[in-house]
Amino acid sequence: MALNPNTGGVYAISVAAELVGTGQQNLRLYERRGLLEPGRTEGGTRRYSEEDLVTLRRIAELLGQGLNLSGIRLVLSLEAENQALRAKLSNTTANPGAAPRQTRNKTGNPALQ
Repeated sequence: MALNPNTGGVYAISVAAELVGTGQQNLRLYERRGLLEPGRTEGGTRRYSEEDLVTLRRIAELLGQGLNLSGIRLVLSLEAENQALRAKLSNTTANPGAAPRQTRNKTGNPALQ
């Protein structure tokens, strides 16, 4: 079964470390600190996706700016939350019919759904 590099992990830890220019021990540390969660094979081998590589490059950028791993975890969390909110806002403005609509509940009173 072929994996899509954008969604599934295809890179072994050694290849991922080389592609982002860091050591394998750093990738293990980042995983332990909750900065990313690579996929795993049935045997438990880490497999990194393109999305994981983007995250690893962002971690390197933030380290270069002087943040520690706790700060990086917070930044990554806030960036993910921001991205989710933007997607939700974009979806809401693209589909104005998706806004809550008023209906009547069992008692006949107006209620939002």
